[in-house]
Amino acid sequence: MGYPKERKEAVLKKMLPPNNRPIPVIAQEEGISEATLYNWRKAARAEGRLLPDGDSTPVGWSSADKFAAVLETAALNEQELAGYCRERGLYPAQIQQWQEACAQANDWDRSQNKRLQEARRNDEKRIRKLEKELSHKEKALAETAALLVLSKKLEAIWGGEER
Repeated sequence: MGYPKERKEAVLKKMLPPNNRPIPVIAQEEGISEATLYNWRKAARAEGRLLPDGDSTPVGWSSADKFAAVLETAALNEQELAGYCRERGLYPAQIQQWQEACAQANDWDRSQNKRLQEARRNDEKRIRKLEKELSHKEKALAETAALLVLSKKLEAIWGGEER
């Protein structure tokens, strides 16, 4: 059976910005099951189309949707970018942020490695400080124990005060 391609496209347009209608709402309006709509969106995404989740703000977009927007706008000039953003309810600054995030994504390993090295250095400093403190306390304890032993020996040799 299946739905006509035109109807499918019309329903998918309701998922696109600036509408960004949630699938449950569209399903109720159109009388189509949510599972079918999720499958349509999944297939459209597999084709490389930008279909964000039902959140009306770009903050709720998945990273794949943001990446698709960055790819779509990579070759656009300022005017074309502004038109693209108006159609989808975006700001050019958001696209710029997403481009920077994509550019830094490949540098993730290096920055993660730096953070781990810094944490390791801090841990090593802390361990050295604690070991030094422990050593001082062990020496003080040994000295106290030696004094206690000596005082007991002295008492045994000279005899304690008798009362």
